[in-house]
Amino acid sequence: MVEKYVKIHDLSVSEVLFKFINKELIPESGINEKKFWVAFSLSVHKLAIKNKELLNIRERLQIDIDRWHLDNKNGKFDQKKYEEFLIKIGYIKKEGPDFIIKTKNVDEEISKIAGPQLVVPVMNARYALNAANARWISLYDSLYGSDLIESEESASERYDPERGAEVIKFTKNFLDENFELNNSSWKNVSKIEFANKKLNLFIDDQITNLKDKSKFLGYRLKEEKLSAIILKNNNLHVEIIINPDAFSAKGDAAGISDIIVESAISTICDHEDSVAGVDAYDKVVGYKNWLGLMKGNLTAEFEKTGKKYVRKLNPDRSYIDKDGGKNKLHGRALLLNRNVGHLMTNPAILLSDGSEIPEGIMDGFITSLICLYDLKNKKNSRTGSIYIVKPKMHGPDEALFTDLVFSEIEKVLGLKKYTIKCGIMDEERRTSVNLKECIRNLKNRVFFINTGFLDRTGDEIHTSMEAGVMIKKGDMKSAKWISAYENNNVEIGLRCGFSGIAQIGKGMWAMPDKMSDMMIQKINHLMAGANCAWVPSPTAAALHVLHYHKINIFKKHEDIKKRKKTKIRDILTLPVINKPNWPVEEINKEISNSAQTILGYVVRWIDQGIGCSKVPDINNIGLMEDRATLRISSQHIANWLHHGVCSRKQVLEIMKKMAKIVDKQNKNDKNYKDMSPNFDQSIAFKTSCELIFQGKSQPSGYTEPLLHLNRLIKKN
Repeated sequence: MVEKYVKIHDLSVSEVLFKFINKELIPESGINEKKFWVAFSLSVHKLAIKNKELLNIRERLQIDIDRWHLDNKNGKFDQKKYEEFLIKIGYIKKEGPDFIIKTKNVDEEISKIAGPQLVVPVMNARYALNAANARWISLYDSLYGSDLIESEESASERYDPERGAEVIKFTKNFLDENFELNNSSWKNVSKIEFANKKLNLFIDDQITNLKDKSKFLGYRLKEEKLSAIILKNNNLHVEIIINPDAFSAKGDAAGISDIIVESAISTICDHEDSVAGVDAYDKVVGYKNWLGLMKGNLTAEFEKTGKKYVRKLNPDRSYIDKDGGKNKLHGRALLLNRNVGHLMTNPAILLSDGSEIPEGIMDGFITSLICLYDLKNKKNSRTGSIYIVKPKMHGPDEALFTDLVFSEIEKVLGLKKYTIKCGIMDEERRTSVNLKECIRNLKNRVFFINTGFLDRTGDEIHTSMEAGVMIKKGDMKSAKWISAYENNNVEIGLRCGFSGIAQIGKGMWAMPDKMSDMMIQKINHLMAGANCAWVPSPTAAALHVLHYHKINIFKKHEDIKKRKKTKIRDILTLPVINKPNWPVEEINKEISNSAQTILGYVVRWIDQGIGCSKVPDINNIGLMEDRATLRISSQHIANWLHHGVCSRKQVLEIMKKMAKIVDKQNKNDKNYKDMSPNFDQSIAFKTSCELIFQGKSQPSGYTEPLLHLNRLIKKN
């Protein structure tokens, strides 16, 4: 598709974007169209200059670091000398005095409620609605459909009574652990009633109650009969649905037909890593969906088992409190918006010199303009805030630039200063080692810091490319720098006053089918101090939230504050191996694993515009793949190539072999196009190879430049 442009105030704006802004976005926003375009043009031209300067600093620092490693590669690595060098070139900034963040008007989903966080591609309306509605999820359905419940017959369309009984048993244990009864168990409850402003639970003909009566909030009636009771633990709500006539209540003496758990407390609607947005047409799809979410009128039609359905946003959940007053619980996750970082540009708008607009600046203006609708009706943020997660910032200067961008947006849109709040993705090494100063530069806006193991590892590999051969990918998780990085993120957040004000987050669980493993491992995120952590699906949110019932994270914060401060030196420990003696078979296996995931992800990105998907790995285990996973895999092979662990011919042969496997794994996808045997004609195969063979020269090892270029070639 060829872009058609409209000229306006030193800008050339894609016709499709121009029409969207002028016809669908501005008319009811209260913004003057002419004044907007004048102010927008002045701001973006000014900001684009600074944006370019910061990218040049990234490039210069990388050249300096490469040169240092080359100059010091003979002899034993001197950690102290390396750190002094990083300070000298301005990579590490001097840490200033202690301070406390001053972020105001933060919704309780950020400040007071600890729980799971979903990340969803904003270009997919159905997924976005599912994620927004994942605030409330059936625990019965989530358990029955997952591998957390063991039974002889796995979950299928035919109901398995044994499996159903195990679900009920699991939920009764959950209630006993978190809503303890006086001298009894939920397993023995035969009847539930609310009478005389009191909850009564019957054990045969005896009445008992909650040990902590404050955990009972209220109830719901249907046809004058009790249909639900609402409980609360660690600021998280649970609804016990009572319907003796329901099929799911047949095995329950009290007539409990379901347990609805408050699950995805917040959701990031993503314009970045999980989408393939390369031009105005793509961007408008994402912007329109975000507009629908902020207006509250987004719908998505879909077909399932031959029937057509329409999905829309769930309403709030009404209930009656124990004193008879009418109350509501928010029906949807608090929606945050992840904009693009500082690197990429987009042809949707051209500046006066013909260059493309920095995409992150465009995202900031347009997504905030869309949020004006919510600032009027306050259906998403009840405190009148706009939440933008900003990824891939490198150090304090780039954090300060983000503050400048948001200030410019507020000025153009007539918003009160600091209306726009900022989430800091701690996923680049220059941010990790300067996190306190990054937060300082956004201390009036910051609502979130989050670690991203995969992007952070990709940046580690690229930054230290000349330092030597990287250890295997699987060994990275146990590397010294990783634990130091994760610990430092929590410690800095707590020292800066995040607890009770802002989120301290942890990364994604990448195996959506492995819920049993998730429940064993992901509780460690809470033990480490995270008051939010990423999950890949509503089901995962409903299960992971059970961890937040077990642990009061804000009490955990008090314990963590007492521990010894992490050393920046540990974060800078390089994950390299001296003189590796791996056999060829071992090297080939490692490359094959990475090659398979690269190809499986890239072929969908390039050919179908799918930015995030569950990609079968070499063992056919579905893994959530996005650009972060692609970055680490491509950079890792690039490092091994650069240091002679493998040859170009060796890698190419493995890539062709893995492409055939990926083709077979996708044989049931009617939209899929094979990469083999005509490799030279497959843009997706060519892109996958470029990401490896040109990996060393890519800015910060990012995959976006090559992905965007080749997706545009494919589209055109």
